[in-house]
Amino acid sequence: CSVPVVGPGEVLVVATHGAVSRGTESLVLRGGVPPSEHTRMRCPFMEGDFNYPCKYGYCSVGFVAEAGKGAEPLLGRHVFCLFPHQDRYVVRMEAVHALPEGTPPSRAVLTPNLETAVNIVWDSKLSVGDRLAVVGAGVVGCLVAYVASRVADVSVLLVDVDASRSALAERLGVRFRLAEQLTAEDADRDVVVHCSGGPAGCATALSLAGDEAAVVEA
Repeated sequence: CSVPVVGPGEVLVVATHGAVSRGTESLVLRGGVPPSEHTRMRCPFMEGDFNYPCKYGYCSVGFVAEAGKGAEPLLGRHVFCLFPHQDRYVVRMEAVHALPEGTPPSRAVLTPNLETAVNIVWDSKLSVGDRLAVVGAGVVGCLVAYVASRVADVSVLLVDVDASRSALAERLGVRFRLAEQLTAEDADRDVVVHCSGGPAGCATALSLAGDEAAVVEA
């Protein structure tokens, strides 16, 4: 498709990195988004409706190749934008966010996932000194564990069925346990966040919850 001419206050972004939401975008591809959710699940720059094909996605990082009048400070900067999968596009300068110096573009595509993780921690009402378990060490689960570990005196346990995730948990500074190796000492959690997306993970999350615990389905 043709790219519009850059006007005042607009920028041309050449995408260098993107990310696919395995759950959400697979649902869109299959045509599985219920009509009741069509409005809520629309992306800022989505084209078409949820009867595939449509232009969908919200994780794009690239550099500003052209900048219109007023947007010149962004020229050459790497930026993040909630734009669908496309190699170049023109948007208003307000729609992009310049990456902080030193932030790798490949990491910046995780911005929406990090926002989700922050919202999950807020929704859980995690408090100082709580014992938290996160079931499912995917992208969102790991980010939830990382964000939660920054709350004072919170004990974080990351649970998964894949033993290789233990190395990532160590880098994040949180404890790791294989689901099949959980013991009674791992239970009685104040807060449990389920991020695996499967029924077995949900059962594990519930088994870790203590009395009057908060269980968040992410």
